[in-house]
Amino acid sequence: MLTRKDIESIRKSDKRVIRGWVMYDWANSVYQLTIASAIFPIYYNTVTKLNPDFTVSFFGTKLINTVLYSWSIAAAYLVIALGAPIFSSMADYTGRRKAFMMFFTWLGAAGCGALFFFTGMNVEFGIIAFTLGTIGYGGSIVFYNSFLPVIAEPEDQDRISARGYSMGYLGGVVLLLFNLMMIIEPQWFFIPKGSSLPARISFLTVFLWWIGFSRITFSRLPKYTFRKRMQHGNVITNGYKELGIVFRQIIKSVPLTLYLISYLFIMMGILTVMFMAATYGEKQVGLKDTVLIPTVLLIQFLGIAGAWSFARISGIIGNIKALLISVIIWIFICIGAFYITNAAGFITTAIFIGFVMGGSQSLARSTYSKMIPETSTAHTSFFSFFDVMEKLATVAGLFSFGIIEAITHSMRYAVLAIGTFFIIGLVFLITLTHFVKE
Repeated sequence: MLTRKDIESIRKSDKRVIRGWVMYDWANSVYQLTIASAIFPIYYNTVTKLNPDFTVSFFGTKLINTVLYSWSIAAAYLVIALGAPIFSSMADYTGRRKAFMMFFTWLGAAGCGALFFFTGMNVEFGIIAFTLGTIGYGGSIVFYNSFLPVIAEPEDQDRISARGYSMGYLGGVVLLLFNLMMIIEPQWFFIPKGSSLPARISFLTVFLWWIGFSRITFSRLPKYTFRKRMQHGNVITNGYKELGIVFRQIIKSVPLTLYLISYLFIMMGILTVMFMAATYGEKQVGLKDTVLIPTVLLIQFLGIAGAWSFARISGIIGNIKALLISVIIWIFICIGAFYITNAAGFITTAIFIGFVMGGSQSLARSTYSKMIPETSTAHTSFFSFFDVMEKLATVAGLFSFGIIEAITHSMRYAVLAIGTFFIIGLVFLITLTHFVKE
């Protein structure tokens, strides 16, 4: 039962609590690298090549294996996009933010751990486990982010958020390097070469790492947070009403409307590349995991340099013009990716992807922050809307990618479609420059 004592125990800027919060980034970022970006996509492609036409049976329906993979991610993010307002509202009005975060953490980690039993002969099991892992990851992030204003003063939030991001990046890389060593040199771990066991063990390590380190977080975060006093509506619908209020404010602003439409298409392209890059390299180019996984690591390192470089560029020419440059680079990347036939071409493209990915994502968020009306005090609601837009962009991008591959039976044409997303985003950005002077 929630008591006054529980509420009063929350103290902002408590170093022990903040260190616990930061550790969650270290704990859960292993999902993004090992499961979403590097090892699982390659493993999935390898074990689902059951037929010459790359089709698998999913509850009796024949689908191309990579189409099913992209749609499973789209389905997971659709659940998160539709459910996030409900979950956030329930957390706000009950004060049980940590309980919701723990539920999604266990759901995500258990889904990743269950992949140990995915062999390719049980496609339904593997896809369901992967989808649950993705929902758990995305759902837990909603509550993780919402803790920041509860435990930190406004002037400290940027610094603490950056610490969390850095810890997450480091944790993901550390575990991925260990798993990469096990995959490349399995005999060091007394595993015979050619066995699927190293990849499957890597999924188990994500479960253990995520659950193990998140215990530090949950032992330090407050059990209850401040509850909002509800004046109207109910806990289920209130989150959607708040998004509706923000939406009505946005459509009154032509620059903000143009920017968010542009952002939707740009993120459709970026996030689809993030999820499908390794899959494309394995299936379309025929690269092995010993090339693909180090390349994914290279993209992560270059992302930091890209974010820093584009921050400098935006300081000289302005955010929107810097974002325009990044989108133009993305268009050329998609055209170049269509013609990739070997490892050299894939790695070269990955270098450009890594550099521009960090910069464009960083710029997109900071540009939006600057465009929020100065008179508004509902920054949390504006960013909640922004987060839902990002999730819907993931759904739309990956679903479109799957549709085009299903029709053309080639991922190359799906990559060209990603290029059209960036072109549409570019058109709206150019239009925006006529309304915003930097």
